[in-house]
Amino acid sequence: MSIVTSQQLARYYEQFTSTDVTFNKQVISATGLISRSVYLKVQDRQIPCIVFSSSMSSARVIASVSATMIASLKQATNRIALRWCFKQPDKVEPITFFVTCHPTGFTHYAVQGPDVHFISVEFTQRPPDDLIQILGTLLEATANAQRRKDERIIINPETMKKLGLETREAALLVDGATIRCVLRDLSFSGAKVVASGNPAVFDGKKASLRIARGEQAGEMTLPGSVRRVDEVGGRKDILAVSIEYDGESPMTYKLLINSYMASARKVSQDAQKKAAEQAAPAAASPAPGGTPAADPATDDKSSDG
Repeated sequence: MSIVTSQQLARYYEQFTSTDVTFNKQVISATGLISRSVYLKVQDRQIPCIVFSSSMSSARVIASVSATMIASLKQATNRIALRWCFKQPDKVEPITFFVTCHPTGFTHYAVQGPDVHFISVEFTQRPPDDLIQILGTLLEATANAQRRKDERIIINPETMKKLGLETREAALLVDGATIRCVLRDLSFSGAKVVASGNPAVFDGKKASLRIARGEQAGEMTLPGSVRRVDEVGGRKDILAVSIEYDGESPMTYKLLINSYMASARKVSQDAQKKAAEQAAPAAASPAPGGTPAADPATDDKSSDG
């Protein structure tokens, strides 16, 4: 995971404390949750469970528990903890931590069997920073995907490095054909690529953009539709193809774009802060050969005298 500041963590916690994240396949993949290593710890017993959803203050899990175990869970209010486990992209060992909690409800999950239940738990204290960062980053990316959906990231060597792209080369899948293209810009809601061919091949067609992110990250396919086709440099065979994604883009893509935008925003804020700090002493210093600015307090005393 990328490093976030204590201020960011505090902002995530304040803004998203009670906002639930449903752990579907996309979210599990994006967060690196290792489902088989998640369990409820009741005293010295481990109950395997599946995280259905979680916020920073509560969670819902699915587990097989008997009536006797449910009674035990209700009695062990202060001795229950939910164990989390997440893969880390650049490390061999996963991160694991416990969140202390108490049960607030049991709902029979009849489809899976008589002992399978939804168990609602409420955290008894603020969860570890790792969980706040993971959930906060997801929720921020989802919010920004709506609020900043049309902001474009121009693809150049600098932005490629920050996005983790090894190349600008990509592919468009149109009518069953794979057409090579070059990325021009990316956003939460779409992309623009440069490709060769006849405009009729692209105009108004369904088109999926396939982006390669290296061996470890693998490929990412984004289904969409062609909204505009323009000639480049007056050449009819070189086209700028604008694509709008269909529905919501994958969570891994949202996190990719959001990470870049957050990084760019921080760089901009740091530059503004540095400029302000440099300007402050300069404004306070008199110009060469000039006289210092008069002290208002001194002037008031002089005029009163």
